Amino acid sequence: MSIDVLNETEVQLDELELVAISRYVLGQMRVHPQAELCIRLVDEAAMETLHVQWMDLPGPTDVMSFPMDELRPGREGSDPEEGMLGDIVLCPTVAAKQAREAGHATEEELLLLTTHGILHLLGFDHAEPDEEKEMFELQRQLLLTFLATRGRPTA
Repeated sequence: MSIDVLNETEVQLDELELVAISRYVLGQMRVHPQAELCIRLVDEAAMETLHVQWMDLPGPTDVMSFPMDELRPGREGSDPEEGMLGDIVLCPTVAAKQAREAGHATEEELLLLTTHGILHLLGFDHAEPDEEKEMFELQRQLLLTFLATRGRPTA
């Protein structure tokens, strides 16, 4: 599995943790082992530009996903498709603000946002209440299981 992390910010963070959560989520979702993912970390100005360009919404956001080959989670008993999963763009300063408001560490927020972004790349959405319930429960389960297997607090 190819996972590239491009940190275009001045924010120091543990890029290996982003790779680890990505590998975990992709493995749990049975994504082809040769799938490719890029995680890009940008400042608020760059994120705002993307947010306006692609979503027509003002201001920076926390995470955006850009699927490439529209890969979907693998199914039991069938071979997953190989291809380029896509790009996740994270804004660490927005994540830090959200983490403070939620009462947890910025690193945990970035792990959550990475999981969220991967699920979007795999076709999950939260536009409708039933979709939101499914996606957010899966996101929560993946993140908590990852943290537990890493021997980290699951606050």
